[in-house]
Amino acid sequence: MVDTCKLCRLNSALAILMLVSPCIGAGPESASVDTQSNVSKTAHNKDSSDRFRKMRVGKASYYGPEFYGKKMANGKRMNPNTNVAASKELPLGTKAKVTNLKTGKSAVVNIEDRGPYVKGRIVDLSPKTAQELDMKKAGVAPVEVKPLVVPQTAADESEQGNTAK
Repeated sequence: MVDTCKLCRLNSALAILMLVSPCIGAGPESASVDTQSNVSKTAHNKDSSDRFRKMRVGKASYYGPEFYGKKMANGKRMNPNTNVAASKELPLGTKAKVTNLKTGKSAVVNIEDRGPYVKGRIVDLSPKTAQELDMKKAGVAPVEVKPLVVPQTAADESEQGNTAK
């Protein structure tokens, strides 16, 4: 995650480097090239980490009994009595607020698995979370998923182009 203050400090440091580099033996051309690559990389990093923070709207479903106790993508076993969830897009370890758009009820989940693999669905929830959102009877519900905390390592991997597909 790159915050605005860090970007400002980086841009200020790069501007100073451009002014000072001819004095310390580096040519103005090299300072200009380095500055340009750092500025464009910084802009790319901000865009990459921002995509993890965007709100998503779609359908949610929940884990069936056949998944209880099975290993999730993070290596832990699926416990139906926790607020775990699966997402194909959000990094593992993300905390997100899921809101049932029909009932207005919300719950905070931890993204610990990959999925769902059914077209049109954006998140699979634990049975406990599905109960909290009043969607257990219907099985599927329209939801809004808003990331609250995205792990720093996810933004770092994205910035390096190493995101999971």
